[in-house]
Amino acid sequence: MARISLSPPGTLLNRVAARYSRCVHGKVLTPGLALGHNARVLLTYVRLERGAARWNSLDPVLKHLAVTASAARINCSWCMDFGRREAAGLGIAADRISKAARWRDHRAAFTGLELLVLEYAEAMTETELRVTDELAAALVGRLGEAAFVELTAVVALENYRSRVNSAFGLAGQGFSDACSVPSRT
Repeated sequence: MARISLSPPGTLLNRVAARYSRCVHGKVLTPGLALGHNARVLLTYVRLERGAARWNSLDPVLKHLAVTASAARINCSWCMDFGRREAAGLGIAADRISKAARWRDHRAAFTGLELLVLEYAEAMTETELRVTDELAAALVGRLGEAAFVELTAVVALENYRSRVNSAFGLAGQGFSDACSVPSRT
């Protein structure tokens, strides 16, 4: 149950945001409704998300695996639900995303680079940061500096999303039900 009203003021900004959300996602996203109580926060968040959507130094699958590991570590059900929809759009099987959420139990399902990305995302997400010099160096060596910067930024962004959504008490909106991808064998 949400800890904040999901009925923000009927301002022009909130009406435009709701319409955009319905057009792009098929429904109004509850994080937008919660943030709609503060226009400046909502506008800043939308700008950040739209800018982040244009980042392209990091492979989209690696990016999604990192986001999934971070959301799972924080236990954000909304982010995990929405993430399954995004995974479907990238062609990532739902069972692979489930494994990414518990990657330490499914190491064989991932490449060496993917395991480094998952470890880094989880280490960044811990309340007491656990990123080591060795882990960062391994990723810079494999990804290059531009992609490493993007990886770091996308995990930090997911930490923001997951922590805000969890603090608001937002639950999944059924995206994973509507957009499941059959397992690949």
